[in-house]
Amino acid sequence: MAVKDEVKQIKEAVSKSKDKEPQLTDLPGIGPAVSSKLESVGIYDLMSLAVMTPTDLSEAAGVSPAVARKAIQAARKMLDLGFMEGTEYAKKRESINYITTGSKNLDNLLGGRGVESRSITEVFGAYGSGKTQIGLTIAINVQFPLDRGGVNGKAVFIDTEGTFRPSRIKQIAEKIGANPEKVLKNIFVARAFNSDHQILLLDKISEMIRNKEPIKLLIIDSLTAHFRAEYSGRGQLADRQQRLNRYMHQLMKLAETHNLAVYVTNQVMANPAQLFGDPTTAIGGHIVGHASTYRIYLRRGKAGSRVAKMIDSPNLPENETVFNITETGIVDDA
Repeated sequence: MAVKDEVKQIKEAVSKSKDKEPQLTDLPGIGPAVSSKLESVGIYDLMSLAVMTPTDLSEAAGVSPAVARKAIQAARKMLDLGFMEGTEYAKKRESINYITTGSKNLDNLLGGRGVESRSITEVFGAYGSGKTQIGLTIAINVQFPLDRGGVNGKAVFIDTEGTFRPSRIKQIAEKIGANPEKVLKNIFVARAFNSDHQILLLDKISEMIRNKEPIKLLIIDSLTAHFRAEYSGRGQLADRQQRLNRYMHQLMKLAETHNLAVYVTNQVMANPAQLFGDPTTAIGGHIVGHASTYRIYLRRGKAGSRVAKMIDSPNLPENETVFNITETGIVDDA
């Protein structure tokens, strides 16, 4: 096919995509059959296709390298992958959502409005420090309207340690005057039994969003449990970190592509080299630390309270605050 014809097809595809949210089938050479084949290997959206090489797409979709190249070029033009002015980027960030934790103190620690979308918020601490309780509370709060600190959305809860308790969700819902059954119905739960299953579930989330489920929050409790159990010892540390690194980048892409808030809990260990101060350190090392947008350390405080400390953030100072866990979820005063 002549170069002019290729350019014309790409321009037509880009023009059509401006009127509606672009789909894989809007790309030249990608019909329903090829689209289904791509979806079967985990490629559901334009971003996933746009970052592929023509050879990889050709093998995955069963199309010629020429068709694959055209589809990739069209996808990149539709997504407008490139640089933008700082003012334009600031405008893009106006679409970010926030989910209240239920505690003004904790919301303020996170910048004033709660857990942020298009970000990964990592919370680590010893057992009983409140990591899961925050997750359960925001799984309810995300369903609230904007004026109550929610985004009228649903939540997905990936449970790797058997921590999800419907009875606790119902208890919090009843105490705040919400319909327990309706609240529970708006939380999708999956029990991940190993790291492969945990990774596979991210593709399922993309599929659910594509099927018009208004998912606005992803909770993973906990992030590193399976990776830690399956890759034990120094000999497997490099493999574990590499796999964890890919997983964290998948989470970042999911958060950015679908404007999701991602909340992950993390296990801890005691650092034997720490002679003074708190020896508690998060599992996953620098891989998880660099990938997380907001990193918070939880510990028990006085009289049953919990202390949250902001360890790392791109725009917030290192600070700490106190909150409590009650029958109504996360609150400031017990």
